[in-house]
Amino acid sequence: MLHIAVADDEEEFRRRIGVFLEKYLASKKIEYNVELFDSGNGIVQQGSAIRKFDIFFLDIDMKDVNGIETAKAIRKFSENAYIVFVTAYIDYSIEGYKVNAIRYVLKDSDNLEDGLTECMEAILKKMAVREPVLQLHFNEGIKEVPINQILYVESTLHKLTFHLIDHSDVLTMYQTLNTLERELAGYHTFLRVHQSFLVNIRHIKTVNHYIVYLDNGEEMMVPKVRYGDVKKAFIKYKGDV
Repeated sequence: MLHIAVADDEEEFRRRIGVFLEKYLASKKIEYNVELFDSGNGIVQQGSAIRKFDIFFLDIDMKDVNGIETAKAIRKFSENAYIVFVTAYIDYSIEGYKVNAIRYVLKDSDNLEDGLTECMEAILKKMAVREPVLQLHFNEGIKEVPINQILYVESTLHKLTFHLIDHSDVLTMYQTLNTLERELAGYHTFLRVHQSFLVNIRHIKTVNHYIVYLDNGEEMMVPKVRYGDVKKAFIKYKGDV
């Protein structure tokens, strides 16, 4: 599922962007959730919940917290989300570079939808390359789960529970964590930090003093016997990114 936030203090454009996204994603048969905000502050106040969004459409010239400042707040919590600036003037290119914006879309009444279409096509193409998807047999049925949506997998008495970023589903399966770890080894994304936890290394914020800190605020103790390997794997990952 794609989670998208739209922030614009002009009701007309906020509504048009929202309507466009719903029609576009429905036509692509993509599950979605679009949330509309009438200010940048509405997004900033989300705090760590910002991480649930995959894409942000931000008006630059908002009155309370402008789009640039909103984007900076987003980047404190989410390095990988796609940020799109919607503006009447393309004169913020340097600031946009600093927050790694993927596109500027002109607030042109006649061509807004064309600009949004091109933008979404580019984003979906990048997502297809960047985000591998797992198709797994869960107790709840066969599901497709983007790897980046998985925070970690927890094992309890041979029952595996998948903890996802957006908490959209509770996904479980009966299998050993050792078996799942072997099956996912080829993705070089999951790190065994504990006998009961297999963690998506993309969501590890830091490793320090036998504790793994996740980017959603959760913490996990790492046994001494694993700590050296966990620390080494995390340092290598950060160096490769």
